[in-house]
Amino acid sequence: MPDRSNVIYRSDGSFDGLLCCVFESFARRELPAAILTVAEEQCSLLPVREIPTDPQKAARVRASIPVKLGSAAGRLIESAFLYGGEGRELAILELMRAGYRLGPRVVSMLDLPEVQTVFSMRRAVENEAHHLTGFVRFSEIRGALVSVIAPRHFVLPLLAEHFCGRFCEERLLLYDRTHRAALFYQPYAAQIREMESFEPAAPDQEELRFRRMWEDYFHATAIVARANPACQMGHMPKRFWAHLTEMQPRTDFRLSSEKALLK
Repeated sequence: MPDRSNVIYRSDGSFDGLLCCVFESFARRELPAAILTVAEEQCSLLPVREIPTDPQKAARVRASIPVKLGSAAGRLIESAFLYGGEGRELAILELMRAGYRLGPRVVSMLDLPEVQTVFSMRRAVENEAHHLTGFVRFSEIRGALVSVIAPRHFVLPLLAEHFCGRFCEERLLLYDRTHRAALFYQPYAAQIREMESFEPAAPDQEELRFRRMWEDYFHATAIVARANPACQMGHMPKRFWAHLTEMQPRTDFRLSSEKALLK
């Protein structure tokens, strides 16, 4: 592996952009100090090299992955690219450089720091996706099931397979507020698109009734004497609570007609 160079790569943030960074790293025989995206602003004394996204270069690197690194490494790289923290691109570049040197066995060499890092990224992505398969709360609004989430990682591609399979006859809209993207599904077609902002329409009376029933069920099954907030947050991390119906302050969901009868 070449010594780390005193240069920073900057790409457009796409997967093809990352593959072009891999191409340039080999072509120039250098390992950048960091890889930034155009959306990231960072002050540095190091020079920044702009890496344009070239579909032909990206295709060459993409085609080499199953041949040189193996299909398992390809799946690992794709999952790790969904990671929402810093250092994603450089970690994947370092793994790929190790893979081109060592071959498909690289994914089993967990003692290598570059492999450990990418495995940790994939684990974080898959853990969050697993949590959200149970924590997403859909509301029926205008004939569609609608929900909003705010994940740390871009887990919509993983959630799409789960929810589109589970609700295959429904229409879905799952909006990711963090990454400003949405999953749209109607039988039997799904797509993920950029979406700058989204606010669900106000729920109707029938939706409010179902929310109240779910809230009542949640509180009725709780054993107050055995309440353990620390354990609860371990199984249901608090960062998800903002979008969980049952974790909101109890509100009066009675229908307007029911309220009128009580006057």
